[in-house]
Amino acid sequence: MGHIPQPLGTKHPAFALIRRLIDKGRTWVKLSVASDNTKDGPPTYADVTKVAQAYVQAAPEHMVWGSNWPHPNERNKPDDARLFDLLAQWAPRETMRQRILVETPELLYGFTRNT
Repeated sequence: MGHIPQPLGTKHPAFALIRRLIDKGRTWVKLSVASDNTKDGPPTYADVTKVAQAYVQAAPEHMVWGSNWPHPNERNKPDDARLFDLLAQWAPRETMRQRILVETPELLYGFTRNT
């Protein structure tokens, strides 16, 4: 998510820079690694949740989700199921989650659906 420093979050200049890149239409953000720049920590990662929600609100079509499993740089491994559950807060509408989890990865990575 750009490793946006907390507690500034969406008020940090790095967030504005990433938003400008997204707005140009050729940048995608992976909604992952909530534990990296949080001051609030698990289970809610409330500070990082605000950043994720702002990205999703601005451009859900430029978001993809990832767990960052197996969390190679983290000593205290987060619970991947809880991280996945955060997506429902970050992208509250089912259509947004469908876009983030299925449609955008299909387009971005050239996946095809097997029907």
